[in-house]
This record gives sequence, structure tokens and C-alpha cells, in this order.
Amino acid sequence: MRVAFLVAHEGVEQVELAEPRQAVTDAGGTAYLLSTTDDDVQAFDHLDKADTFTVDRRVSQARVEDYDGLVLPGGVANPDALRMDSTAVAFVREFCQTGKPVAAICHAPWVLIEADVVRGRMLTSWPSLRTDLRNAGADWVDEQVVVCERGPNVLVTSRKPDDLKAFGEAFVAEFRKVAA
Repeated sequence: MRVAFLVAHEGVEQVELAEPRQAVTDAGGTAYLLSTTDDDVQAFDHLDKADTFTVDRRVSQARVEDYDGLVLPGGVANPDALRMDSTAVAFVREFCQTGKPVAAICHAPWVLIEADVVRGRMLTSWPSLRTDLRNAGADWVDEQVVVCERGPNVLVTSRKPDDLKAFGEAFVAEFRKVAA
């Protein structure tokens, strides 16, 4: 199982990157960190700087066919920066259009909105994105994890760090189906 994690060069919530990456590794998969630059990624613990992570590949050089699934970690600044990067948005859109599963937690569904892939889909997120998702045509629900099979691909979404264990279990199960 080959899983891409797409983040901006700074602002990703560390726990929302580290724990899902560990879930992939624990499941026998390989996690690849993609970013908008080649620089190390500066993670945050809420508003405080945390660890840095080495980028495996710039998203502009990544190919969807090299991965079985895509994870979009949250944090507020991370998805906000990603949705302003046309290459990152195009990568997410292509991932969805090719039918491969995508997982997003917390504020990361902002990137899905920008990629125009949420219309008619059921999702969850950090509560402040509820109106944004509804305005983009999604059905928003307040649940720990939502696995939506409506549309061209499976979307796995989750609300917050407290939901990480269930989030990891859900997206790993979906990604395994593709990798099999």
C-alpha cells in the first residue's frame, strides 16, 4: 500500500500528519510526503512550532498512478495554503477523478472544496467548515468518521485529532482495497 500525504510547506497539524502516517506503516504500507516545495515541512501543535518533516517529492513532480491513496492532514494554515496552490488542487482533483480513495481530516476538506469534488457527497470536518461544505454542495454531518462511496471515488473524512484512531482504521481499510 503506497500512500501519499499532501501538505503545504508549513502549518500542518503535527498529530494529523504523524498518526495517520504511523497507521499506514503499522498496516505494512509506505507513506510518502508530498509538498508544494522541496523544503522541510514545518508542522505545528496548534499555534506552536513542532517538528519538521523531510519531503519525499514535490507535488508538481508526483504522479497519481504511483499511489493507492491520498491523505490530506489538517491544521488551519495547511489546507488554506494548499487550496491556493493550483498544482496541489489539480493533484487532488485528479486523484478523485481516477477513482482512488482520498482521506481528509479537520480543515483539510477546504482542499476538496477547491478541487470541486464534494458536490453530492457526505462529509464531516471541523465544525467551522460546515457552511463551506454545504455551500459547495456537500451533505455535512457531525460524525467521528464518514466513508462516502457516492461519486467517482471513496472519500474518508474525520473531524479532529480526537478521531484519529477511527480515521486511520477507516482510510487504511479503504486504501487496502485499492492496493490489493
